[in-house]
Amino acid sequence: MPYYSKLGQIPGKRHIQFRRPDGALYSEEVFGTEGFVGPTSTLYHIHPPTQVTGWKTLYSTKPEYVEQDTMRMRHIKTTPMQPKGDPVTGRVIMFGNADCEMSVCVPAEPMKYHYKNGQGDECIFIHHGSGSVYSMFGTLKFGRKDYIIIPKGTIYQMVFDKPTDGEPNPRFLVIETANSSHIVPPPRYLSKKTSQFLEHAPYCERDLIPPQLPLTYDESGDFEVRIKSRNAVHSYIYDYHPLDIVGWDGCYYPYIFNIDDFSPIVGKHHMPPPTHQTFEAHNFVICSFCPRMLDFHPDAIPIPYNHSNIDSDEVLYYVDGNYAARKGIEIGSMTLHPQGIPHGPHPGTVEASLGKTWTDELAVMCDTFRPLFPTKAALDLDDMSYPESWKGEHYPKMTGAHHPNGESIKRPTAEDRMGETAVDTSG
Repeated sequence: MPYYSKLGQIPGKRHIQFRRPDGALYSEEVFGTEGFVGPTSTLYHIHPPTQVTGWKTLYSTKPEYVEQDTMRMRHIKTTPMQPKGDPVTGRVIMFGNADCEMSVCVPAEPMKYHYKNGQGDECIFIHHGSGSVYSMFGTLKFGRKDYIIIPKGTIYQMVFDKPTDGEPNPRFLVIETANSSHIVPPPRYLSKKTSQFLEHAPYCERDLIPPQLPLTYDESGDFEVRIKSRNAVHSYIYDYHPLDIVGWDGCYYPYIFNIDDFSPIVGKHHMPPPTHQTFEAHNFVICSFCPRMLDFHPDAIPIPYNHSNIDSDEVLYYVDGNYAARKGIEIGSMTLHPQGIPHGPHPGTVEASLGKTWTDELAVMCDTFRPLFPTKAALDLDDMSYPESWKGEHYPKMTGAHHPNGESIKRPTAEDRMGETAVDTSG
């Protein structure tokens, strides 16, 4: 997190006596990163956080990637996914590599345990549904289109509200670090001296929602905490409620940012994807494509130009609205455009976009700097016709060659070339 926050009861200084009402000491825990030289929070427990039993491995979480030697455009239609599992066991990995994993979850049942991701940070994007994340740092009430950033090591339980009549079932996207890095705001948005969001940033501290009360649960019994680590989920048992913190302070905690609070950067000509960047981690970035004014040059082409992802793979998750540069895309679609293959507008979309001044598209993008691989679950939802969707006539056919102003160009003959002389370009 870029700024300091606190919640609950804490003593006046760190590492001093802080006593419970019964006279015993609260148990202080320094929750630190990067060997205690990175962002840290200090938490105060009713019980020592080391008192756990169990140590049982439940299941593997290591992704099995397929078609790793195949490079092609992909379109994954996730809407048909049936509800399964809970907000953790129901996550289905679609794409990933050594740096990140991208999952879609349509949970069918509640979490009956608490969970800790000990391998990486999680960026959870809520497509449908509302509820609460009850964490060791306090409560985060979430709703549709919220990003929930849950840093590595945070114990939490995700509880969805029951959908009302006509409301879609809960559905969310998860982008998770697999390389021990952390998901943070782009450094270029932050002051190097104070870490304050700068004036050109598309969001700021006021848009971030830190944990709120209720915070402390003082209960005895058997409480299961499942920990993801070493590519497996392990079960531990606490004899007290794991969310027994009475207070904390620091710069390492979960928070919420709603995508509607992202202020798009617009320009006279089409702006490149980095202007949509929202978060980053080592070797990948997360971007938000939001409703916005389009380019205002009188001759602007307001949809993306053809481009090559020479150094990165690009995945888009389509949330809402009309993504003008693509045909056949649905809400809930995921597209993968791999590095090395140029991609751009579909046939007919460039001309159709001319004169448009507004887009209502809403999508979440993840760009990685290493190739992404699909899972079998992704292939089961793959639109095999997608790589062919760029075929077709983009513009009216032209005979011969033409100047940009429309005048025909006479193609030189062999005799013409024999008489050509060198052209002086020095001036």
